[in-house]
Amino acid sequence: MRKLGSNTNARVQEDANLDPVLLAIMANRMDAICREMTNTVLFSARSAVIGIARDFSCAIITAEDEVLSVAEAMPIHVFGMHLQTASMSKHHPAFREGDAFLDNDPYVGNSHSADHTILVPVFHKGEHFFTVGVKAHQADIGNSQPTTYFAAARDVYQEGALIFPCVQVQRDFKNNEDIIRMCQRRIRVPEQWYGDYLAAIGAARIGERRLKDFINKYGAKAVHKFIENWLNYSERRTTDAIQALPSGQFVAEAEHDPIDKYIPLGLRIKADINIDSDNGKITVDLTDNPDCVDAGLNLTQATATMSATQAVLCCLDSDIPHNSGSLRRIDVILRENCIVGIPRFPHSCSVATTNMTDTIINAILAGFTQLGDGYGFSQGNMCNGAGTGVCSGKDWRMGGAPYVNQMFMSAGGMPASAQNDGMHGMVNPVSVGLVYRDSIEVNEQRFPFLVDCVRALEDSCGAGRRRGGPASEVIFGPRQDEMLVINISNGLINVPQGVLGGMSAKPGFQICLASDGSRQVYSTDAYCHLMPGDRLHAVDNGGGGYGDPLDREPERVLSDVAERYVSREQALKVYGVIITGSGELDDLAVDIQSTESVRLSRKTATQT
Repeated sequence: MRKLGSNTNARVQEDANLDPVLLAIMANRMDAICREMTNTVLFSARSAVIGIARDFSCAIITAEDEVLSVAEAMPIHVFGMHLQTASMSKHHPAFREGDAFLDNDPYVGNSHSADHTILVPVFHKGEHFFTVGVKAHQADIGNSQPTTYFAAARDVYQEGALIFPCVQVQRDFKNNEDIIRMCQRRIRVPEQWYGDYLAAIGAARIGERRLKDFINKYGAKAVHKFIENWLNYSERRTTDAIQALPSGQFVAEAEHDPIDKYIPLGLRIKADINIDSDNGKITVDLTDNPDCVDAGLNLTQATATMSATQAVLCCLDSDIPHNSGSLRRIDVILRENCIVGIPRFPHSCSVATTNMTDTIINAILAGFTQLGDGYGFSQGNMCNGAGTGVCSGKDWRMGGAPYVNQMFMSAGGMPASAQNDGMHGMVNPVSVGLVYRDSIEVNEQRFPFLVDCVRALEDSCGAGRRRGGPASEVIFGPRQDEMLVINISNGLINVPQGVLGGMSAKPGFQICLASDGSRQVYSTDAYCHLMPGDRLHAVDNGGGGYGDPLDREPERVLSDVAERYVSREQALKVYGVIITGSGELDDLAVDIQSTESVRLSRKTATQT
């Protein structure tokens, strides 16, 4: 093993020749810096949506506005940060060391207004090398309604969010107190927001210091060479993965549920996909879709581009580095004034990180299975139901002080692939399993509500040779005072689909169980007013199945029954597997002979 001592560092700084070992070491150091920034936010943020659910991401962007390192960041957060750093340079061409900028403008590169992004440029001997970005979903942003997912907003004015188009929030490492006061005046829980701001700015400054150390260690020339080599390597890896695919063109489609007033008939989203294996290029065309709507469902340029890109990357080699180098081989074509394109001001983009992005991702994941068995995925949970709603009210324990909290108590089922079952705990496709599920105990300590139930649901998975992940059930309600839960869901009608013979998942639902025994069913765009004693019962989607359920190995079905993902009744009805035993885990077994007989008769009947 080669030892990297001081002599090696001196040689690297002198000739800037990077062998593969050193390239990997430097790339992993970049990821380590992102992870240190991530841990800083996670352990110091004030709000539950950031400090518990981890709805934030950190990234390192080059001075040439290329995303370099993201570690475990959510793609929808970070793959558009190069647009934000370009905006920083445009609006502040004389930016300097000690500056920091706050950006949440959905019209110039941000994801949506709820995601406050801190950008800090990093200098070495007067030269701008990097920009660190910390993007965090706020608990409240001053919307006219107490939610950061305001689907009912007919335009940005009705939405009411405070929007900062890359404004300077620090100069010489000191806050611009005017901006701080603006946020504290308009945001409903100002102390919570300010704590989250300090966590983000602190993480960005830590990233700045670590990158300075990185440049000092290897030298400016070597760092420039590393950036060039690492992005080129990532591009080559992506090219190789695409060239391993069959060439072809296909249309991928998925359906969003109807929403009264906005999309009363629902909305079918199309993605025209062209795989050019010879040239190692994939093009996703989203232009043949409806115009922007007078609601908060419109995507931004960043979220439309990156939802398609995320889905394509999921269908390639999982070991490909995710940065602007790999993105060079994936073209996403958008048009202006399209609901999944480039929004035209003043259309609202309040919900630009969930509903339509999830629809695009599910469409493309399942669309890739048109290449044949072994490619693509089924569809995953698309129900952002009440378990992931925004709750608000007044807390009698704090003298009637207001609270606002984006919850992540639902988990949802991941899609299945040709090789693997879907996991439990994706939240939704755009989260790719990176958002944490809330701690129930911490939620009950912080907020005045009680949680009766959070569990995975039996028989909610889409069956297949590989099954989807299970859906989740949440039941909760206020302790004493009225509580409002606002959410914009999907998957109540159009459910995650199975592929290549796999079965679809079940629809979600959300019902208020009133204290007087009455029941109120909520539709997609829900405002759930809960009185003391009421309970909100919410169920999301499992993932769809991949392949024929009759081809699933009986021992896998037995394991699912033991884990209570699948009932014994469904094991027989859907999978053709006969389970024997009394029901105790140690007593369960597969009747192999009877199972083979049942499966053979069903397959014969299907063929005839």
